[in-house]
Amino acid sequence: MRSKTISIGVGILILLGAFGLAFGQAQSTSLKIGFVDIQKAVNECNAGKEAKKAIVKEVEKFQKQFADKQKELQTMKESLEKQAPMLNPDVRANKEKDLQNKVREFQRWQEDSQNEVNQKRVEMERNISLGLQKVIQKLGADEGFTFIMELNENIVLFASKTIDLTDRVIKLHDAQKK
Repeated sequence: MRSKTISIGVGILILLGAFGLAFGQAQSTSLKIGFVDIQKAVNECNAGKEAKKAIVKEVEKFQKQFADKQKELQTMKESLEKQAPMLNPDVRANKEKDLQNKVREFQRWQEDSQNEVNQKRVEMERNISLGLQKVIQKLGADEGFTFIMELNENIVLFASKTIDLTDRVIKLHDAQKK
């Protein structure tokens, strides 16, 4: 927690220093500041909506496979429980061991599948964020912004809605992809 506080403090000092330099060098010009909520932009731009649909489709496929594998294991367990009294001890032990191995394989598969879906989600969000950053840089340069900051509760403590560029960035990003 202490390092988070220190990094926030350092960030604020750097930001204030940059404001001071910009203000000192260009007193006759006004500062033009904006902010963008990157997470909102990622979620609401067309690419973000498409990525969300792809992830939902992937999750649904995973859930179907999960249910099928779980049903298979349950059937195997019930079959073993019915046969257990009639099996000799060695055969029963082997079947129980097979079932335990299948359960472990199922658990590994489940974990791997969840990790794969999460990695795809993170990669899609990263790619969209990179595209948004290019749009933000172009918007900033074209419209003469002094600063465009990311809306983040750790850095921006207050921001007026009048300097919120998020919706404009989403529209520009979507228009760029057409």
